[in-house]
Amino acid sequence: MINGGGQSTVTGSTFVVGTDAPATVASVVSFQVTLNSVDLVPMGGGTPVSMISGTPSVDFARFNGLQTLLDMNDVPEGTYTAVTISLGSGTIGYLNTTTPPPSISTMAASYSNPSVTITLANPLVVSHASAPVGLRIDFDLAKSIQTTGGAINGTVDPTFDVTTVKNSDSGGYIDEFVAGVVSVNQTGQSFVIQGPHGENFTVNVNGQTEWDGTASLSTLSTSDIVQVSGKLDPAEQTLDADEVAILSDSKFYASGQITYVTPASGAATSFDLYVRGLEPTNTGLTLGQIATVDLSGSEKYSIYWMHNPFTNFLFNSSSLVAGQAVSVGGPASGASNASAVTVDRIHLRNWGFNGTIVPNSQNTAQGSFQMQVSGFAGVLVPETITVYLGNHCDFRYGFGAFSDLSNSTNIRVVGLLLKNSTNGNVVLLARHVDGFNFTDSATFAF
Repeated sequence: MINGGGQSTVTGSTFVVGTDAPATVASVVSFQVTLNSVDLVPMGGGTPVSMISGTPSVDFARFNGLQTLLDMNDVPEGTYTAVTISLGSGTIGYLNTTTPPPSISTMAASYSNPSVTITLANPLVVSHASAPVGLRIDFDLAKSIQTTGGAINGTVDPTFDVTTVKNSDSGGYIDEFVAGVVSVNQTGQSFVIQGPHGENFTVNVNGQTEWDGTASLSTLSTSDIVQVSGKLDPAEQTLDADEVAILSDSKFYASGQITYVTPASGAATSFDLYVRGLEPTNTGLTLGQIATVDLSGSEKYSIYWMHNPFTNFLFNSSSLVAGQAVSVGGPASGASNASAVTVDRIHLRNWGFNGTIVPNSQNTAQGSFQMQVSGFAGVLVPETITVYLGNHCDFRYGFGAFSDLSNSTNIRVVGLLLKNSTNGNVVLLARHVDGFNFTDSATFAF
């Protein structure tokens, strides 16, 4: 039956995938905010329809160049021409580097307008007979976080770039989804995870699914916290996994960026971690703080999306460096004190590094170039770094080939930050090379 808004009682599957554009103020490290609502506006009017469950808390500075699943829900069939996004209370985190080691300070956000309505250039058409469709909601930090004399002043003018995506688009791909394992179905080649907002999702695996380290479906247990990459399946609340990593087998994990390593060379005995992700949230750690991770030498090191015998040579206690995006896992009892965290797993992860191409540094034969990193990561990695294109590296959002990398061009490289064991220099192994015009592609997702 059709109602006045052009909707029916039959439903179709929708999803919200998340990322963010970079902040231009180098000190900004987070914008943690309550997402009060994401409501679809039916064509021709009618009652708005919610795309999210509850009021999740989101850090819009966390997913620079990566895409994560925020929610997946059924909504009434129909055509939707706009979306209204409303924000609740929020805080801006910024890095204080006046004295080493760096520390984090926060200020409350105030809004010029906490609710905005965006007209969709391509309407979202929801049908029970079609594969899931969703929204890319890109929060533009650079335009949203206001400054006075170059310093953040606490005012936020919410600026979103919203486009529609299909589950088969690159914008519908889930780069990282971290969740706890609820159950394992060996016969059905699947397992169930519970996302950060309490919803359960089924993850399907097959012979092409890659597992990090010695992990496999048979080794999964309900004590594990995993990171999954893959594509949303046409079935409701289902994800087809390309990659699965066990971040923790002891029910605790934290993720973020390394801000300081002790000592600066040789095998590290500890490092400071700016905490962007955390599960569970009732330990001694809190989101947005800097925690100190103590190292005993018995930790297991691994690299996401890299499976070869040389992984431990590329990433270990002697190759930790400020700026790396990592996750740590272990017993929750080891996280009771944020000044002395103990873990048993350390995972190197991809992250987006913004900057400019150093003139005349492009080397086609080697597939490399140099860049000067900017933003928060540029504070942690002030030196010029060399970027190497990985075997599966692609060019996106304004770039189509290596020849497009012209002098002094603004760029974002999503990849792994590594320390050269020979000379101690920092290098970046690229997975994605993005033009700085991130918001022009209808297949890029929030």
